Amino acid sequence: MAKTRYEIAQIPGDGIGPEVVDAAVAVLNTAAGRCGLDLAFTTYHVGAAHFVETGHAIPADTMRAIGEADAMLFGAAGLPSVRLPDGTEIAPQLDIREHYDLFASLRPVRLFEGVPRALTRDDIDMLVIRELTEGLFAGRHDAVTNDPSQASDRMTITRKGAERLCEMAFSLARRRKAAGKRGHVTLLDKANVLRSQAFLRAVFDEVAARYPDIGTDRVYIDAGCMIFITNPGRYDVVVSENQFGDITSEIAAGISGGLGLAPSADISLTHGLFQPSHGSAPDIAGQGVANPIATILSAVMMLEWLGEKHDDPRCTQVAALMLEAVEKTLASGPRTRDIGGTATTGAVTEAVVRAVMTAVVTAVG
Repeated sequence: MAKTRYEIAQIPGDGIGPEVVDAAVAVLNTAAGRCGLDLAFTTYHVGAAHFVETGHAIPADTMRAIGEADAMLFGAAGLPSVRLPDGTEIAPQLDIREHYDLFASLRPVRLFEGVPRALTRDDIDMLVIRELTEGLFAGRHDAVTNDPSQASDRMTITRKGAERLCEMAFSLARRRKAAGKRGHVTLLDKANVLRSQAFLRAVFDEVAARYPDIGTDRVYIDAGCMIFITNPGRYDVVVSENQFGDITSEIAAGISGGLGLAPSADISLTHGLFQPSHGSAPDIAGQGVANPIATILSAVMMLEWLGEKHDDPRCTQVAALMLEAVEKTLASGPRTRDIGGTATTGAVTEAVVRAVMTAVVTAVG
């Protein structure tokens, strides 16, 4: 049911996170204002810098509060110079995924007019779905061995995790098919070697049988990575285990213009966290050169998700208005340096805001 006001947890994080989140919020507020949608933002501090200051990457009261919001808008977290005793980086985004069972990361990949292409292709339009809570990340909290001669990680696939992931992939493929896209799901795995991956493929086949209208492929991950480069048009919806999905979604972003254009939605059946696929990029933090588009597009995904969840056409209208403004800005400029331009973060943000302000808005409802 539609709400009078939507509460958004604004989580800037580290590095360029605050810069790109501020940009997205500026666009969100402008678009929401034009469509009569009330968004309220509350800022929460998490990440490596917060860990250094307080000893907590994400305090318990913050974890509770962000889950009470209608959605979470996240920047980036982690700094290479701040590490735990086991050598890994501070990663509150992983803690949030585990706490709220955000089991799937949706990463749409498409081409935008005006953006230099890594490949001379015009058939790149896919949705990469990465499992988030198990796979090679399942043993993240396992006890550390005292054996100085080795270290190991655990890959675990459960029936529950695999089935809900595949159900989401096929459901979204069916939705894409209704919108005029292929309606096809490709599983990327290593089922010829790893038992857990063979199990994932077996569950995939079970779910596929329930969607006879949706085409399928099963491709080994090594060959599948090559196909992203040689024949990306083969892919519509791509689904894979956590670590494989982490890698392949970055390849997909690379062939379509880079991480500065790559949004993501980490979702469960009840909660959603929306963030750019890029990291904290501390080497450019504070210089005003970060590309805000990925975060703005993540905010578009957030509004689409809220619109569907609450059956609220205003949210969908705001999302469409923001997407149109992004497309217009990328096509004509200005653009940041990572995609061939010279503009600052602020200049790009201002251009998107202007495009929102000048767009035609029709009444809904």
